[in-house]
Amino acid sequence: MSLYTEYMDEIQTRKEDLGLNPKPIDSAELLSEIIAQIKDTGHEYRADSLKFFIYNTLPGTTSAAGVKAKFLKEIILGEESVEEITPEFAFELLSHMKGGPSVEVLLDLALSDDESVAKPAAEVLKTQVFLYEADTDRLEAAYKAGNAIVKDILESYANAEFFTKLPDIQEKIDVVTYIAAEGDISTDLLSPGNQSHSRADRELHGLCMITPEAQQEIVELGKKHPNAKVMLIAEKGTMGVGSSRMSGVNNVALWAGEESSPYIPFVNNKPVVAGTNGIAPIFLTTVGVTGGIGLDLKNWVKKTDENGEIVRDGNGDPVLEEAYSVATGTVLTIDTKAKKLYNGDQELVDVADSFTPQKVEFMKAGGSYAVVFGKKLQTFAAETLGVEAPVVYAPSKEISNDGQGLTAVEKIFNRNAVGVTSKTPLHAGSDVRVKVNIVGSQDTTGPMTCQELEAMAASTISTSVDGAFQSGCHTASVWDNKAKANTPKLMAFMNAFGVITARDPKGVYHSMTDVIHKVLNDITVDDRAIIIGGDSHTRMSKGVAFGADSGTVGLALATGEATMPVPESVKVTFKGNMKSHMDFRDVVHATQAQMLKQFSGENVFQGRVIEVHIGTLLADQAFTFTDWTAEMKAKASICISNDETLVKSIELAKSRIQIMIDKGMENEAKTLAGLIALADERIAGIKSGEQPALAPDNTAKYYAEVVVDLDEIDQPMIADPDVNNEDVSKRYTHDVIRPVSYYNDKPVDLGFVGSCMVHKGDMQIIAQMLRNMEAQNGTIEFKAPLVVAPPTYNIVDELKAEGDWDILAKYAGFQFDDDNPKEAARTKYENILYLERPGCNLCMGNQEKAEPGDTVIATSTRLFQGRVVADSDEKKGESLLGSTPLVVLSTVLGRFPTIEEYKASVEGINLTDFAPPTEELTTEAVPLKIVDPS
Repeated sequence: MSLYTEYMDEIQTRKEDLGLNPKPIDSAELLSEIIAQIKDTGHEYRADSLKFFIYNTLPGTTSAAGVKAKFLKEIILGEESVEEITPEFAFELLSHMKGGPSVEVLLDLALSDDESVAKPAAEVLKTQVFLYEADTDRLEAAYKAGNAIVKDILESYANAEFFTKLPDIQEKIDVVTYIAAEGDISTDLLSPGNQSHSRADRELHGLCMITPEAQQEIVELGKKHPNAKVMLIAEKGTMGVGSSRMSGVNNVALWAGEESSPYIPFVNNKPVVAGTNGIAPIFLTTVGVTGGIGLDLKNWVKKTDENGEIVRDGNGDPVLEEAYSVATGTVLTIDTKAKKLYNGDQELVDVADSFTPQKVEFMKAGGSYAVVFGKKLQTFAAETLGVEAPVVYAPSKEISNDGQGLTAVEKIFNRNAVGVTSKTPLHAGSDVRVKVNIVGSQDTTGPMTCQELEAMAASTISTSVDGAFQSGCHTASVWDNKAKANTPKLMAFMNAFGVITARDPKGVYHSMTDVIHKVLNDITVDDRAIIIGGDSHTRMSKGVAFGADSGTVGLALATGEATMPVPESVKVTFKGNMKSHMDFRDVVHATQAQMLKQFSGENVFQGRVIEVHIGTLLADQAFTFTDWTAEMKAKASICISNDETLVKSIELAKSRIQIMIDKGMENEAKTLAGLIALADERIAGIKSGEQPALAPDNTAKYYAEVVVDLDEIDQPMIADPDVNNEDVSKRYTHDVIRPVSYYNDKPVDLGFVGSCMVHKGDMQIIAQMLRNMEAQNGTIEFKAPLVVAPPTYNIVDELKAEGDWDILAKYAGFQFDDDNPKEAARTKYENILYLERPGCNLCMGNQEKAEPGDTVIATSTRLFQGRVVADSDEKKGESLLGSTPLVVLSTVLGRFPTIEEYKASVEGINLTDFAPPTEELTTEAVPLKIVDPS
């Protein structure tokens, strides 16, 4: 059977089973067969083959794109003749192929001696921005050799005509509203985790957004209002909380965006999204990738009484009242020049924050990538020509406040800033390019990152990146057919790209399923680093880390840079003393509760960096705090440690990197060895006193300061999804923090200890609790299932070496076996301890789930509806979040414990070594030299 026949069979299956169009082609072999049928003018499939070639072939660096570019070149040179594809049309098709093989062909033609093809090739090249060193090196060499056409191309680049000649964004944009949900809209609603396997198949994945009924409603709204764009809204909530999730934005664009090119299937852009409380920060970055618009509607405001005091409900939450309606079907107008939202002539709200010069550039260019590459291309051309590049793009916003010290994140951004003109340090609000030190990609977004890299024609990792890792943790639980199809292909691509991969395509080292965030935390060896990761929980306890969409991850891998504003910070310090029965997770939850109390219900963390003065807590344990900050809707988090603690944390990171080397994970570029060398350099700087641990200046300015009183924490604290709250907008948020006594005698159906929120200490706590219960009762009986998923294999190995794994294995009714991994997801649970493979497990919800309607107590991080547990017909599923000892005891009892039972169960166990720092972790403000890595 030919590849084409197989493709036709697949087309028929997709159409009959799913109602889908043909899947876009990325295979060189299949496209070669299609081209052969095009050349055969009498072939029965010639007409369809032409359509597939023109309209259904993926661009960039896919192998199919290489074959397509080569055939178009042959047509342009007259070596092949296709009646339907003239040389002019061939040039047009090349112009939509976004770099890689197409740019190589255009350069071949532009540099040829035949002026009839060189000039039109040059005109197409002037519109392209995805050029890499191999391409610019050819241009530079030809220019130096006196090539007049190349000089013309470079002059166009130097003037950034690829940007200036694009049409400006419309002054008036009509939108028709669609309330996608009430309350916060998680990206799980737009792109469910349990459908992660299909994200790279954009049309198929689009079927999972919200509901089929919602999709149809959006389509009907578009038909009813053909001159307006459908705007998806989070009513009384924030749009896109939880993660960036490029697939979520892709889905919104697929149903309510614009076609990016007639020759690139199912890649839409420029969606419009909005929320009463705006857009979650990392999701807004993803919207910028597509050139879309994100609006902060502010259409619900806090109600006040006649004295100006905020009116509160029975729970103490502010009562909201509607400032204006955005009910589904309302036609509004965005005035992009006045930067306001109107209903007819009535001004509703100022939306200036949505139309900064930088965001407008993304909209005009069709996305942020084109701006990033365009700036680099303009700089190259100007330098090659020896001219000064005209100011075309909005200059980087550089804010420097005289006499004001720097927060920790401001220091990191200043240290890593690229292309800054200011001679004085930059403060929050500045908008700059920065060098990215560490990059992480995970396995459910990884296939999309590969697509993004192909689309931007990148073929190898930037040499300026210190380290990068591709994980396999999100699909670790079940080695099913979907994982078998996607994961090896992903690992092979990333390994060839230059990334350290969890799975070795050559099969030399054991396949790892370590949680991405834990590995990134280990390979981050500098507290002044910037980390970009393809998951919202990229929140390292060394350096500052930003969760990002798959495309921004690709951009960081390809260029070693990112562009973003310097964020504001909120300072978090601690006072008082921890009680011996409290776990550090309780401190994390109490921080959220006390912050909301201190600021009358306002989440001051949202969109800002949480600078937590953690002091003497090692990076492994401190990660529990920084990881949680994603759920606080913070942009990022930074741990401030003292010198001694930081050295210990980096030494631990070194040892774990060495284990990766010993296992055979090192690559040809010696990336891991390079990280160890960087770690040694950082330790030397700390010990010499020349480069002490990162600390803010004592004159730094914060948006807010939160002081957490440890004396107030006397019970384990629970984050509750509050699934039955009468106010739908209050469900599935992280703002409901309650003490364990609230849940006296509440049944527990399942417990989960795992994901990125736990560390080795948590596993040791489980072991010690089992020993204590064994000593007290002789035997241990679980009255509810307990699922335990260690974060990394290193931790498992260390527990085995130290003896703690033995007690876990003794009471495990199931223990993972890498030689015979599960091939099907578990649907029923027994009342036993399950020792699962390292990875995300239940937290991800894409493979394993609790039984529908269960009440789950977990160390996980997510309160998304249906994520860990779906609803049943009788009862809503609940995923309540708490500490490891609370989870373990609850499964032994089959219910939530009393505070007395809890205290007895942890007596004698050292739950945490955390204590507030005894000294101020700040430094005197001194002039800071900006190091331009460029």
